Amino acid sequence: MREKRCERAARMCGRLVLLLLLTATALLTPAPRLTLTATSVRAAPAADPAVPTAGRAWPVGVRPRVLRGWEPPTTPYGRGHRGVDLAAPAGAPVRAVAAGRVSFAGRVAGRGVVSVELSGTGDPPLRTTYEPVRAVVEKGDEVAAGDLVATVEPTGSHCATTCVHWGLRRADTYLNPLSLLPPWLLHRAPSRLLPVLGVPLPAP
Repeated sequence: MREKRCERAARMCGRLVLLLLLTATALLTPAPRLTLTATSVRAAPAADPAVPTAGRAWPVGVRPRVLRGWEPPTTPYGRGHRGVDLAAPAGAPVRAVAAGRVSFAGRVAGRGVVSVELSGTGDPPLRTTYEPVRAVVEKGDEVAAGDLVATVEPTGSHCATTCVHWGLRRADTYLNPLSLLPPWLLHRAPSRLLPVLGVPLPAP
């Protein structure tokens, strides 16, 4: 009888030691390095000193797919892509990425456009644009980050599917709008399993 109790106690001790080793390994293992996909590479620009990280929300969705990234032209009138295209279904809400004042809400060449001058971004201020959209704000309206400014129009985009072209300018200079977003909005950390402590071991 005593031998059986000793064997059970030994097994319990062995399981406790194993649980402690697994817990220590999980806690001490460094976080894995992120491997960026092609989309996330386009969505993770180098910091632009001309653009403060004033953004607090994506224009559409939570983490929209970047259909086409920023491709600055080599000359002021050269070819390029002066903004980024974000996948979004027709009718989706379009939100201000940062606080500011609506400087334009109307149609340009048949497309709905909303422009917002961002507060506290210098003189002249940074100005974001969203198109093709149906405005729900008017020129002069003050907006906060995350406020609804428009909805996505079903036609008028230059994407193969519905999207929002998001642009950023300071005066006549085009800039990368993704530079407005802080790293915590641009990236998502991978999921990690954490040890569960305080759970009793199963009976032998």
